Parts: sequence; C-alpha cells; structure tokens
Amino acid sequence: MANDAPATPSLDEPLVAVACSRTPRSDSFQTMNELSTPLKRDRTTQAAEGLPRWRWTTAELVRLAELGAFTAEDRFELIGGEIVPMSPVGRRHEVLAENLERHLRSREPAGVHVVKEPQFNLADDAYAKPDILVRPAAVQSYDVRGDTVLLVIEVAASSLSFDLSTKAQLYARHGVRDYWVVDAATLVTTVHRGPGPEGYAEVREVAATEPLTPLLAPELGLRMADLKLD
Repeated sequence: MANDAPATPSLDEPLVAVACSRTPRSDSFQTMNELSTPLKRDRTTQAAEGLPRWRWTTAELVRLAELGAFTAEDRFELIGGEIVPMSPVGRRHEVLAENLERHLRSREPAGVHVVKEPQFNLADDAYAKPDILVRPAAVQSYDVRGDTVLLVIEVAASSLSFDLSTKAQLYARHGVRDYWVVDAATLVTTVHRGPGPEGYAEVREVAATEPLTPLLAPELGLRMADLKLD
C-alpha cells in the first residue's frame, strides 16, 4: 500500500466484535439517538457463508466509539471490513510479549523504534493490533503502512492458527516484508517474507535456540531461548 494513503482515524481505546446496525447511506450514519451507554454484547455471531455483510471502515468505527458503543475492555481488529474479536491473552503470552518488546527496545539502533500493540493502519477497511511493530523513527506509528513497516511480530497462543493463516494473508496483501509469528508454548518462530497478493513466497520455522535476524533491522537480532520468561 502506498505510504501516502489517506489518513485513517485513530481509535483511542481497544475494541471487541459488536453487532451494531448501520443504515444504508453512503455518506454518513443515520441518527443513532446518541448512545449514552455501551451496547450490551454477550457473544459474537458467525454469519452463514455467502450472505452479504456490511463492509465497515475505521472511520465508521471511530464514530461509533464517539457515540459510546464500545468500552475500554473491547478489543478487536478490522480485517477486510469485518470486525474480528481479538483472543484473550494468558500469562505466558503477556510475559513473552513484554520481555520480547523490552529486549528489542534495548537494542534499538538510531532511526528505528520498537512499539508495543499499536494500531497498524493497513487500509481504509483494515487495521490490526500486532503485539510488536518495528518502524522507522521518522514515521509515526499511526502513519506506518504495510510497505513502510520494518517488522511485525505476533505472539500466539490460542490465536496461532489465525495468525499463521488469516493474518499472514492480510499482511502479505499489504506488503509487510517481514512478519514473525512466535508460538508462545514452544518459542518456535515462523518467519514470513516475500509478500504478494497470494501470500508469502518464503515461510520457514526457526527454533528457539536458533538466531533470528530481522530483514530490515538486523541490529535487533536475537534468540527466543535467551528471553527470561519466569
């Protein structure tokens, strides 16, 4: 995606899947009676395949957030216009992500920044919240796009299959050149490189004891086995 893509509004709070109605107008929402309390949502739904669904944009979700539709506990990502819940994280995931981010930050070279859980705007109808994003220092996290990000890392436990399939396709389509999925249980890292419309050309597993070297920020190289997770 081009770096001069239209700016995408930011969501100040994390979000989770929501069943909200939207009226079929191309320019704005119909009056929603200014929501005064967050919507009550006990569970998500899964639409039957083949049925048409609304394609949401980040701008529309920002508007709903302004109307009070979401709470601070809501966490989701927008993938291809569809709202996808983020998996809850356990202790192993949280400890690994925190220590990995601290380790990478301690090795930051000049001109590179390591950021934890930013809103990664990929397109008008797609944003993700990766566990770790490495970006050029000259580009703010909000403005980073697929073709300017240096490295995207997802730490995966219950989300492992999703991160290796749907997330990998998403990042490949938007030109993310270096994408790692770290299995929180085994510390095996699946490295994806060579993005294209059909996915990544190169996918390989790296054991926890083997060295990992970021393609675009080699100074951040490490071995997952060296992280302290106790």
